[in-house]
Parts: sequence; C-alpha cells; structure tokens
Amino acid sequence: MASTGKRENPNIGITKSKRQKSGADSDKIDDLAASESVLSGFKLKTVLRDSAREKNIFLHGKLDDHEAVVILEKTPIREDTLSEMFSGSRLKLEMKNDIYSTYQLQPPAHLNEIKTTVVCPATEKHVKKYLCQETFLVEETGEDYRSITLPYIKSQSFGIQWVYNILEKKAEANRIVYEDPDQDVGFVLLPDLKWDQKQLDNLYLIAIVHRRDIKSLRDLTAQHLPLLRNIRQKGEKSILERYGVPASKMRVYLHYQPSYYHLHVHFTALGYDAPGTGVERAHLLSDVIQNLLADPEYYHSRSLSFPLRADDSLLREFKEAGRLST
Repeated sequence: MASTGKRENPNIGITKSKRQKSGADSDKIDDLAASESVLSGFKLKTVLRDSAREKNIFLHGKLDDHEAVVILEKTPIREDTLSEMFSGSRLKLEMKNDIYSTYQLQPPAHLNEIKTTVVCPATEKHVKKYLCQETFLVEETGEDYRSITLPYIKSQSFGIQWVYNILEKKAEANRIVYEDPDQDVGFVLLPDLKWDQKQLDNLYLIAIVHRRDIKSLRDLTAQHLPLLRNIRQKGEKSILERYGVPASKMRVYLHYQPSYYHLHVHFTALGYDAPGTGVERAHLLSDVIQNLLADPEYYHSRSLSFPLRADDSLLREFKEAGRLST
C-alpha cells in the first residue's frame, strides 16, 4: 500500500512518489511471499474427488492445524499464448507411427499454471461438498418446501458472511465488475471463483442481490420482477461493455437448490459446460421471469426437482417424511 497515510520523516531524502512506490513494492513482495508459502505446510489426508475429464482434483488435509480443502485445476490453454508455447516449450517424443506422433510438452513455467482454491478452516460440510458420492433426484412440491425444506434451512447454520462482506465492500471490492447500489433492485456483479479471467471461453460471473430477504427461487413472486429484469438487463449490458460478450452468447440462470441461501444469478458463456447447468438444477432467468408473469405465485406452488448427494441431511429429511424411496 502507498505510505501517504503514514507520518512523513523530513530527514529521509527521497521524494513522496518514491516513498509511495517503495511502500507499494514492499507490500507486493510481502503478499507474494505470503501467497507462495500458503500451501507449504499442507498435509494431505485424502483425495475427495478426481476428474480426468475436467482436469481437477479435490484434496482434504491439514493446513496450520486447521482442516482444509484444496482444489487443483488445470487452466485452459489460451489462444494468445500458443505462439510462445510452441516456440518456448520442450518436446519429448513418446510414440511415432506413420503420420501419427505423440509428445510430452513441457511449456514455460508461467504457461503451466494450476488454478488453486483453498478453503480453510474447512468444515465437515465443505469436505462433504467435494466428496464424490451417489446422487438422488428429489421432486419437491410447494408443500414439501414449506414442511420439509424451509424448516431444514432455518435449523441449519449456513454461513454466508462472505456474501455480506462482498456487499459491504469488506472483501473482494476490487473484483466487482458492476454495481447497482439500489437496495430493492440492486446487485453486485463479479467474477465467480471458478473463472480465472484469462479467456472468455469459460466466462463465469455472479450477480448477488443487495436484498437479504430472498433465500432462493422459492421466495420469488411477481413483486420481484423489477429486480430480476434489472439483473438481466444491467448484467448483460455490463458484460457486453466489459468483455464484449453479447447476451446471445450467454447463459443466465439460477440454481435450485442453490449452493448458498442468498439470491444470486449466474452468467456463463453459452459454450462453457459449467457445473450445475443441467436441467435438474438450472433455471433460466428468462423462464423465471415469464413464469412469474403468467402466475405471480408460480414458485410457491410449483413442484421443483433437484439432485441431492447421498450424505446430504436434507435427503434424510425427505426420506423420513416418506417423500423419497431409494
């Protein structure tokens, strides 16, 4: 950080701008050193999930005596780095047969990044979230929501302080792409952590509403149409202006069940097979708007299907209520 907020010593014979630059460089060095040492003490306990297709792996272990989940993911190959990759990499021949040959390519270090996400301290819920498990499809009626799901949500401790930190600019303020500060129809738009922001092929942003009284799709009624339209219109416009991606090349949707109970909307590149875009979980924002226009209480009464993992306690609630046979 710049040192303008600190008391200046007149005996130091450097200019203010040099002091600011020195302070900023020092902070950058400290941040770099801290970031480089984050995983040095990580002790692996188990592999939660490993996907060769998606080129990622989910690990559970200890980090500075805290439970931690570490996610390693190979970043996509970017078109603007191909020239450097071809000219600056080492090739090791593995096999050659007629016109076909395969190699091990060793690119320059800065082109061989692995996106790393650290959750620490991680709770048991975090560990279970990333564990590979059998899933079941639940069909929830409006009455099921009121008698099973809603009491379950209220009885559980789903921490969303990190959401409030974003809305209050206590964290990730520098990542916000756009904000409408209106407390009724406003939202903040920022890149999802799944997106490394280095290419548009896997563009992924999240719009988080300022209102704190809407947990999910089930709470929406026709009175929320101005909010939903505002998110769609300004979100699409902001992404077009910032990234050059038009609405016709985006998928805009909500999840049900959501991963956290504070209304948010997903914006992803249409060609990107993002997690959770299947028909059993994703609901296009345009469809949600049309449904509420046709029936103001549509999501209060409509049956909604969604997948639950084998160890999900909400699945147990549905079983105990006799609403699921396995």
